[in-house]
Amino acid sequence: MTKCYPTVSEEYQNAVQKAKRKLRALIAEKNCAPLMLRLAWHSAGTFDVKTKTGGPFGTMKQPAELAHAANNGLDIAVRLLEPIKEQFPILSYADFYQLAGVVAVEITGGPEVPFHPGREDKPHPPPEGRLPNATKGADHLRQVFSNQMGLSDQDIVALSGGHTLEGATRRGLDLRDHGLPTLLSSTTLTSRSS
Repeated sequence: MTKCYPTVSEEYQNAVQKAKRKLRALIAEKNCAPLMLRLAWHSAGTFDVKTKTGGPFGTMKQPAELAHAANNGLDIAVRLLEPIKEQFPILSYADFYQLAGVVAVEITGGPEVPFHPGREDKPHPPPEGRLPNATKGADHLRQVFSNQMGLSDQDIVALSGGHTLEGATRRGLDLRDHGLPTLLSSTTLTSRSS
């Protein structure tokens, strides 16, 4: 099955490339890659596959979503990004915040991440409580990642591993104790745990 992405104008694509360069400079100068990755993830991580609500739709800039307990401190990211965003009014906040996450991955030595623009900003943030809570264990993570988001155990491991950039602790959670693959497991990329 081929993925279908929205089509954007050449002007929009050019703005994406210019914004990417400015984001690279900001993230390097402020050493804020973990914060930008967290902003992108917390924005996207609210998606619900059943209701097709939540997700990266630019609502993170709204006080209501910034007030969610899991988003504590993300107002700093929003404030850091705003001067650059103002230079590119053609870009949606939805695309801009995800682009900041892409640049954060790349600037920390991660792979070049394909970026597909075309997200539209939405007026209402998702309800609080959609992001996974690592302190609740693997069953909770599976519930959120698999049932809510439609992702796999490998996705749980990869996305949970993003917290190492931020210096977050595992709070005693060992994924192997719950039948989930580890980052170094040979099954991580080749099979799905039951």
